[in-house]
Amino acid sequence: MLHGYAPPHRFLPYLSWIDIAGLPDRANTVIMLPVGAIEQHGPHLPCAVDSCIAAGVVGHALHRLSADIPAYAMAPLTYGKSDEHLHFPGTMTLSGQTLLATITEIGESVYRAGFRKLVLVNGHGGQPQVLEMAARELRLRHGDYVIVPHSVWRVPNVAGQFLSATEKRLSMHAAHGETALMLALAPDTVRMDRAVANVPPEFPCKTLSDGRPAAAWTARDFGPSGVIGDPTPATREQGEAILESLSASWVQAMTEVHQMQWIVREQQSWERSPFNGDIQTAENA
Repeated sequence: MLHGYAPPHRFLPYLSWIDIAGLPDRANTVIMLPVGAIEQHGPHLPCAVDSCIAAGVVGHALHRLSADIPAYAMAPLTYGKSDEHLHFPGTMTLSGQTLLATITEIGESVYRAGFRKLVLVNGHGGQPQVLEMAARELRLRHGDYVIVPHSVWRVPNVAGQFLSATEKRLSMHAAHGETALMLALAPDTVRMDRAVANVPPEFPCKTLSDGRPAAAWTARDFGPSGVIGDPTPATREQGEAILESLSASWVQAMTEVHQMQWIVREQQSWERSPFNGDIQTAENA
């Protein structure tokens, strides 16, 4: 069914419009939008890794969330900006402009439905800036809208305890952490017999880098496998521990977003709607 990892009763598309209109506190109901990608993840992982991880962590967190916290998952956005992987078959990419417009228009639909708290849970490292731009645009349009763009991985979790020092510093794609988590979320899609290590060299300009590339890159710059790191030590048990810790942190995050009271910005008389053009300041109006 369409709800995937999410509990059916917390899957927003399963509600009718009458159900949504009748929700008691839409302004403080937390709407979770998993944002992933369909892109190559080496010879051992499916192209759906980022979408599976974003939707899987959100779904597992919603299963654990207290019943008195109103929160719903949206259907995941499974296509993202993946052009750094387009040299590999199976990568399906939107342009940055298309993803920006898509997130912004989905955000408008959420707002139009009466919700005022939207969390964008991003599973793909190639697009956080686009989500941040969409969130800022929506905030400018609607001064009572709270939009949080955040990486699914960037909450407290135990992944680091399983990774080598080199993996922590240099791995970037289809490596130990993602492989372990996919062994927990979708083990039938993982082919560990195909897993290969490909640890990149440190970026040569140390002033601009902590070892990872500071220059623009594509996945094929690091070799033909599509892997950037070492997935070979990953196990399902590690993935289950990582999933447990990520889910617990996202439960806490959803609870905090539900409870938070953020600044409500009243539109000034000298502002023009962003729908019709740029916001004017008092000096240039």
